[in-house]
Amino acid sequence: MKTAVFSAHPYDRTSLDAANAAGLHELHYIEATLTAETRRVAYGYPGLCVFVNDKLDRETLMDLAAHGLRVIALRCAGFNNVDLTTARELGIPVLRVPAYSPHAVAEHAVALILTLNRKTHKAYNRVREGNFSLERLEGFDLYGKTVGVIGAGRIGQVFRQIMLGFGCQVLVYDRYPSAELAGAGVVFSDLNTVLAASDILSLHCPLTPETRHLIDASAITRMKDGVMLINTSRGALVDTQAVIEGLKNGKIAYLGIDVYEQEESLFFRDLSETVIQDDELLRLMTFPNVLVTAHQAFFTHNALNQIAQTTLGNLTAFEQGAPLPHAVG
Repeated sequence: MKTAVFSAHPYDRTSLDAANAAGLHELHYIEATLTAETRRVAYGYPGLCVFVNDKLDRETLMDLAAHGLRVIALRCAGFNNVDLTTARELGIPVLRVPAYSPHAVAEHAVALILTLNRKTHKAYNRVREGNFSLERLEGFDLYGKTVGVIGAGRIGQVFRQIMLGFGCQVLVYDRYPSAELAGAGVVFSDLNTVLAASDILSLHCPLTPETRHLIDASAITRMKDGVMLINTSRGALVDTQAVIEGLKNGKIAYLGIDVYEQEESLFFRDLSETVIQDDELLRLMTFPNVLVTAHQAFFTHNALNQIAQTTLGNLTAFEQGAPLPHAVG
C-alpha cells in the first residue's frame, strides 16, 4: 500500500524497511510532524502512518479523506492524538500497536527511579571532573518501600513485577480491576489509598478525558510528603504547573518524566542551538531533583522491530480485507 510515514527518523526507516523487505508497501518517509501545515504532503496516499505527536484532528481527517485517505496506522499504543469520532464517521479504521515491548517502558521507569534515588547521573559527571566527594549523593534503600502503580495494563504489570523483585510493597490502582490479576497476587487499592501510601508513584495508564491531569493539585496534596513521582505514559496525565508547585513546597521530593504535556514542539529533535520558549519545561529543568528524558522509554531495538512488524502487518491486513484485531474501538 502507498503510505505516507510522518515523524520518520532514521531509526524508523531502518526498522520499517527491514519489516518491509518483501516490498508489500510503498513507504514515503516524511521527517516532519503531521500538522495542518504539513498534511498536504499526504494528499493521494491511501495509507497514513503516524506517531505520538502527529495531530489528526477533525479538520485534518476531513481534508485527507477528501484526498484519498483510507486507513491510519499508528506506530504506538496510544491514540489520544486522533479524533476517533471523525475517523469513525469517515469509515477510516485506526490501527495501533497495542503491545510492542512493555519491558522497555517498565525498565526505563525503573531507570528513572534508580537514577533519581542514587544520583548516578550527578556522580558520573563529578568523577569525570576529578570530584570523588560523596556529599549530597545520599539515597535510600528501595527494599521495603511502598510503590504505587496507576494502571494495570501490560507495562504496569511488568513494572510491578520488577519492583516486587526489589522487595517493595506494591499497590495498584486501575479503573477496571482485574479478578485474574488479583488472583495472581496484585493488590488493588482505590486511588486515594495509593496516593496517600506510596513512597514512589509510577503512572502507566492511557490518556483519556477521564485521566487528563489525573495528577493535579488536589491529587498532590493527598500524596505522602517527599514522594517520588514517575511518568513514562503520557505527559497530560500530569498538571505541570501543579507539579512545579509540589516541587517548590517539597511535597514532591523527586520527579522523573519521559513525557511532557507540551512535548510535541520539543521532543524528537535537536534544539541545542535554539532558545527554548517553553517556560514550564525550563522551570522544571532548574530543579536538582528532576530528571527529564525525551520520550525514549520505548526506544529499544526489540520495541522498534515489533512496532514496525505490527504496523506493516496492520496495513497488510487492511489491504487484503482481513480482520483488523488492532483496530481502535
